[in-house]
Amino acid sequence: MMEFLVEIAVRLPPDMPEDRIAALRAAELRRGRELAATGVIARIWRVPGTTDNVGIWVAADATELHSVLSGLPLFPWLRVKITALAIHPIEEDRQ
Repeated sequence: MMEFLVEIAVRLPPDMPEDRIAALRAAELRRGRELAATGVIARIWRVPGTTDNVGIWVAADATELHSVLSGLPLFPWLRVKITALAIHPIEEDRQ
């Protein structure tokens, strides 16, 4: 399994109805909790003052990660930056 730094910015259209936004956010939260429970989202943080978030996600490879991300309810309105992570020598010392 590989770890990825995933930075997500949510950019909903300004004219999207509030009830649609609420439904999408609720669905996104449910799916996020499922992914956290299964270990796909290892850690996640909100960027203060925004709806953006940064997390450590785990997947077999970039293709699997893309599949998971593209299944998110908010995916059409997300800007996603992904950085594959490798073990640093300091971390090797901890294992």
